[in-house]
Amino acid sequence: MSKDYYTILGIQKGATKDDIKKAFRKLAHQYHPDKQGGNEAKFKEINEAYQILSDDKKRAEYDTYGTNFNGSAGPEGFGGFDFSGFQQGFGGQQGFNGMEFDLGDIFGDIFGGGGRGKVKRGRDISIDLEIPFSESVFGTDRKILVSKTMLCDECRGTGGKTGTKMKKCDTCNGQGKIHEAKRTMFGTFSSVRECNVCRGKGDTPEEKCQKCHGAGAVKGQEEIRISVPSGISSGEVIRLTGKGEAMIGGIAGDLYARIHTIPHAFLKREGFNLVMILDIKLTDALLGAEYPIETLDGKMTVRIPEGVTHDEILRVRGKGVPMDKAKRGDLLIKLNIKLPKKLSRKAQKLVEDLKNEGM
Repeated sequence: MSKDYYTILGIQKGATKDDIKKAFRKLAHQYHPDKQGGNEAKFKEINEAYQILSDDKKRAEYDTYGTNFNGSAGPEGFGGFDFSGFQQGFGGQQGFNGMEFDLGDIFGDIFGGGGRGKVKRGRDISIDLEIPFSESVFGTDRKILVSKTMLCDECRGTGGKTGTKMKKCDTCNGQGKIHEAKRTMFGTFSSVRECNVCRGKGDTPEEKCQKCHGAGAVKGQEEIRISVPSGISSGEVIRLTGKGEAMIGGIAGDLYARIHTIPHAFLKREGFNLVMILDIKLTDALLGAEYPIETLDGKMTVRIPEGVTHDEILRVRGKGVPMDKAKRGDLLIKLNIKLPKKLSRKAQKLVEDLKNEGM
């Protein structure tokens, strides 16, 4: 069943990260199972909502796909709870017996929730892209220049000078990982983390790459092509997999482009239809006429039938938003009959004659 995470936390869709955190802490304290009157099911639901909305990537996907969102909240194990948010403890006490601790870190190190065995991933990038109304209707291709961390093109991410030999990492003694002891409120536990010098490979180059100085990555700019589909709505997000920042020994993050449509001078969108208001004279409403209009497809002439009424809508089929390659919505023309503010004596007499005829 779909869930409205914003409603669960009692916040608006445009809430800031601080708003989300404050709402989560308030509700979590209220419904925590260890408190009198707590509710475990409600607490889990609140935590799930927080895990999604506090993560920029997951929140962007949720805002984009809505009820079709299929993300999983929270770390593996313990039902997705984020215990690290309760570092200050309940009742104003810090942790346990005055000792600060972060259960998220503890359980991550002990049970592997800290990322061991998972593919490392670079940071995601979010940008805003403004496009004209017509391009949101018909679609377009845009090229943008993005500044980000990229794999070094000199060493291809190895960090070593071309042709150099590899040697055993001095930091981890070729193991690719570092063993550490961590003291917690449960006792002392051994944990294992990846060596940050060799990045888990166990060896390092004898000579470092001169361009990246052994980092394997550099700051640079990449020209990225974004295909904006036809019929996109303002506020929708386009995801480009692997176009985010690079990660040495892992995969690149994603690029998220949020589309902002510049409003049109006289056209508005209603689903797959385009709507405009056309001012016409009273005489043309009574007798009929032809009016030239501008559309997204160019100029055209619309026929006003005799005896139309105010706010009547004329439909021009196939001039709206594309539904697929073969079908489009319609152009809806809403008629606004402009009544004269002043009448000449001749016009007044003609109107009086019409009045005498019962019109």
